[in-house]
Amino acid sequence: MAKFKLIKKGWTLVELIIVVLIISVISLGIPQLISQIYRFYRINTLNMELQQEARIIMELISKDLRHARSSTITIDSLSGQPYYSRISFVTIKGSSVTYYQEGRNLIRISGIHRKTLSKNLYYLAFAFPQSYDLSIVSVSFTLEKYLYQLQYKALHMASEKIRVMNE
Repeated sequence: MAKFKLIKKGWTLVELIIVVLIISVISLGIPQLISQIYRFYRINTLNMELQQEARIIMELISKDLRHARSSTITIDSLSGQPYYSRISFVTIKGSSVTYYQEGRNLIRISGIHRKTLSKNLYYLAFAFPQSYDLSIVSVSFTLEKYLYQLQYKALHMASEKIRVMNE
C-alpha cells in the first residue's frame, strides 16, 4: 500500500488574521513612539540651548557689574516693562552700561553700542538684596523658548548675587 503525504501550502484564515492583528498593533504604536522620541530630543536640545545662553548672559552681566562703581548703580524699569528690569551704571573705565528688558529681548547698551543678548527673555529683575549694602546686586532672569504644539520650555536661572568691587 502506498502512503500519501499531505503537503500543506499557504496559510489558514486564523493565521492570516493573527498576522494582520499583530502588524496593526505594532503600526499603531510606532507613531506614538516616534512622537515621544521627538519630544524627548526637542526638550533636551532646548534645555541645553537655554542653559548655554543663560550662562553666557550671566557671565557678561557679572563681569560688567564687578567693574561698576557702586555709587552709580540705578535700578528701575522702562515704561510698560516689569519692575526692576533695568540696571544702569558707570564702570571704573568711565563707560556707561545699561541692561534692560524690552518685550522678550534682553538689551545691553555700552556707550553707543546697543546689542540684543537674547530674544528668549521672559522675566528679568535686578535688586539690592540688602538695603544697607549697595555693593551686592542680585540678578535673576527666566528664559523661555518655543517647544512644540504651542508649548514653551522655561528655564529659570536662580538669582545670582554679584559683588561690585569698586565702591
